[in-house]
Amino acid sequence: MTAMLGLNHTSVSEFILIGFSAFPHLQLMFFLLFLLMYLFTLLGNLLILTTIWGERSLHTPMYLFLCALSISEILYTFAIVPRMLADLLSAHRSIAFVACASQMFFSFTFGFTHSFLLTVMGYDRYVAICHPLRYSVLMSPRGCACLVAWSWAGGSVMGLVVTLPIFHLPFCGPNEVHHLTCHALPLLKLACGGNVSTVALGVTLVCIMVLLSCCLLILLSYASIIATILRIPSAEGRQKAFSTCASHLTVVVVHYGFASVIYLKSKGPQSLEGDTLMGVTYTVLTPFLSPIIFSLRNKELKSAMKRTVLSRLLLQSSRRGWFHGRECGG
Repeated sequence: MTAMLGLNHTSVSEFILIGFSAFPHLQLMFFLLFLLMYLFTLLGNLLILTTIWGERSLHTPMYLFLCALSISEILYTFAIVPRMLADLLSAHRSIAFVACASQMFFSFTFGFTHSFLLTVMGYDRYVAICHPLRYSVLMSPRGCACLVAWSWAGGSVMGLVVTLPIFHLPFCGPNEVHHLTCHALPLLKLACGGNVSTVALGVTLVCIMVLLSCCLLILLSYASIIATILRIPSAEGRQKAFSTCASHLTVVVVHYGFASVIYLKSKGPQSLEGDTLMGVTYTVLTPFLSPIIFSLRNKELKSAMKRTVLSRLLLQSSRRGWFHGRECGG
C-alpha cells in the first residue's frame, strides 16, 4: 500500500484526530451508541448476504447488486469505525502518516464503489421496468458481473485519484486534524506549499463531478421508470412496479443527501462540533440506515429474511430437543 501510494516525506510523522474533543463529556455515550450501530450495520448486511445466498428465488441481478452493495458497506465501515471507536476510549488520538493515507484511500474507494453500485442498481431497475423483454439479455450473469467489477475498479481508481495528490503535498506545520477521520478537506488545511489550493480545488471538483454524474444517471433512469409506470393501466400494476424501486430510491436519497451536505456545503468557517456531527452522518449513520431500508422496504427480501431467521430458530430448537432427548434417554 505504501509503495502504491508513493507517499511524500514530510516533517509530520503522525496526525492527531481531535474531532471528538468537542464533546469531552459525551465520549462514552458516543462509544456505546456507535458500537451498537456498527454491530447492527455488520449484522444487518451479513443477514442480507446470508438470505440472498440461501434463497434461490433471490438469485437475480437486483439482489446480486445488493450483495455487492452490502459487501462495500461492510468494508467501508471496517475501514473507519473501529479506529473511531478506539479513539473514543483513548486520550491520545494519534494516527501514523501511512495509516492515515491508507484510511483515506480505503474510505474513498468503498465510498465511490457504493455510489457506482447504486447507479448500476438504478440501471437494473430501468431495464427491468422499461425494457422487460430484453432484461435477460441486457442483464445476463456475465454482464452483471462486469458491472460489479467495473464498479469496484472505478472505486479503487477514484480512491487513488483523491488520495495520491493530497499525500504528495508536504505537511510541515500543525498536525491536528479537525475531524473524526483522515478526511480530505481537513487534511488539506494542514498541508503547506504553493499548490495546496490547486489540489484542494481538483479533489473537490473530482468528487462533486463523480457524485453528480452518478446522481444524474440515476435521475434519468427514474425519469424513464416513472414515465413507464404511469402508462401501466392498473393501479395494482403500478404499485407492484414501483415497489421494486422503493428501497433503492430511498437509499439513493439518503446517500446523496448526506454526500451533498458534505461536498456542497458553504466553505465559510465551521465549528468543530458541526464538522464532527456532520462526519458522523456519512461514517456511521448512512451505513446504519441502508440495511434497515432494504430490509423493510423490499417485501421479497423481508419475507425471505423471516424465513431464514425462523428456519435457523427451528433448527436450533430441534437440536436442543434432540440433545435433551438423548440426555433423558441416557
